[in-house]
Amino acid sequence: MSQPSEALIPPAGTTGDDVEHHEIFEPRGFMEKLLDGIEKVGNMVPHPVVIFLILCGIVIVLSHVLYLLGTSVIVETIDPETDVLKQETTAVKSLLTAEGLRFIYTSPITNFLNFNAIGIILVAMVGVGVADEAGMIAALIKKVVAVSPRWALAYILAALGIVSSIASDAGYVVLIPLGAIAYLAAGRHPIAGLTLTFAAVAAAFGVNFIIAPLDGVLTEITNDAIHLSDPSTTLNVTANLYFSLASSVLLTVLIAVMSKWFMEPRLTPYEGESLAEEADDSAAALEGRGLRWALYAFLGCLAVLLLLTLPAGAPLRDPATGSLGGMSPFMNSIIITVMVVFLATGAAFGAATGKYRDIGDVIRAIEKTFAGLGGLVFLFLVIAQFIAYFNYTNMATIAAVNMADALETVNVGAIPLLLGFVVVIAIIDIILGGAIPKWAIFAPIFVPLFMRLGIPPEAVLAAYRVGDSPINAITPLMAYFALILTYVQRYDKHAGVGTMVAMMIPYTVVILTVWTVFLVVWVALGIPFGPK
Repeated sequence: MSQPSEALIPPAGTTGDDVEHHEIFEPRGFMEKLLDGIEKVGNMVPHPVVIFLILCGIVIVLSHVLYLLGTSVIVETIDPETDVLKQETTAVKSLLTAEGLRFIYTSPITNFLNFNAIGIILVAMVGVGVADEAGMIAALIKKVVAVSPRWALAYILAALGIVSSIASDAGYVVLIPLGAIAYLAAGRHPIAGLTLTFAAVAAAFGVNFIIAPLDGVLTEITNDAIHLSDPSTTLNVTANLYFSLASSVLLTVLIAVMSKWFMEPRLTPYEGESLAEEADDSAAALEGRGLRWALYAFLGCLAVLLLLTLPAGAPLRDPATGSLGGMSPFMNSIIITVMVVFLATGAAFGAATGKYRDIGDVIRAIEKTFAGLGGLVFLFLVIAQFIAYFNYTNMATIAAVNMADALETVNVGAIPLLLGFVVVIAIIDIILGGAIPKWAIFAPIFVPLFMRLGIPPEAVLAAYRVGDSPINAITPLMAYFALILTYVQRYDKHAGVGTMVAMMIPYTVVILTVWTVFLVVWVALGIPFGPK
């Protein structure tokens, strides 16, 4: 993982005592008190692993209670071979019966192996980890910022912030402080550059211009939820590709315009000294050489990929239809493509800069990346058990059927349902961050529910992205919030949590509002969310 440079650490005059004095003795307004309350509530939220262990316990106990009550529903399905409507009774299965206890005891390994998200994240991070550890991602970000014309700087920083979610740390650790320095070098207020890049990295985290590891994980959790009601339907990792690309363009422009026309005019002129780092010609030359080698590696990967996809009968085309879309080997292996491209370009960059002197160095970089994923792998192990228990008990199916019956009688329509879903996710994100664990909780309930009401799962996943991302920029419980506050204090030593939230609220409100309207228009026009 890249570390912030010394030039980005608060200056000697900005001490922890200064910050504490400011926060303790400054008059407390409504916003500060509200934020204090949010922090206190958030601090009581346990670790995600503990949350899922508690949820597993709740599922176990509740399944037995509902089993004793004889809870069941009638599920209507259509036989795909005969098109005949079938009615089947689905009852709650208890995890505290002899059969249920056998399942709990014998299934953990199978549950984990069947949780495909773990395979996707590990494979993708082989390549991304090599590129990140080599310093290629940070060098590429710095290079793009350095050559950006002044008029395009805001748009380029916003786009880079969105792309940086491919390797989450790079955006927070490298791009955000670099955005401040880039603005300062261009004669603009550094905090404007900092808040712009923070908005792009955090508030637009759920989408990207390219397929990211997060897409694979969210898609696989969605598929597990889909199979609760329709085992024959499966989404691929490109299920939200069109929506993600269009949203990325929209949010790039929106964030840049917000910064130029709203944030910068509100800031008082910056009177501090220039904080740009002194140029290191030798390091810059080495990074330039590394980026050239990475470009050659990328072109090589592109040439091989074209050979595997473009000719008639190419190996990555669908052998039955000859298509590159749908469930073709190419579309089903997008994550492999991401891994190979990042692995090749990262290894080439590392070789050119001396970071990787042999294959052993590359392997050690992968091992270091995997070591950093240990906490996530353990979380996935627990999430896999929760999903398996939920599926076994039939509680998700019964909840979805009962909720769907109630909503059908109300007949509010797809768009109001999706709007309500976006609002619920946004509110919960204030105290329960993390796109993956939150989706693991809500997908088994809402995906089957909305499918029963005629709303496709890819639309539900898109709505989840819209509700989950914007709040990241204002919740003090976001993992990198304290780090971003440290960057802000470099330019304003009296800034506190309330200052940060006050600066980011306009971004959050506008992004959430405009993006939600964009989702509504997308659904109303019937535009596909991704390739079919």
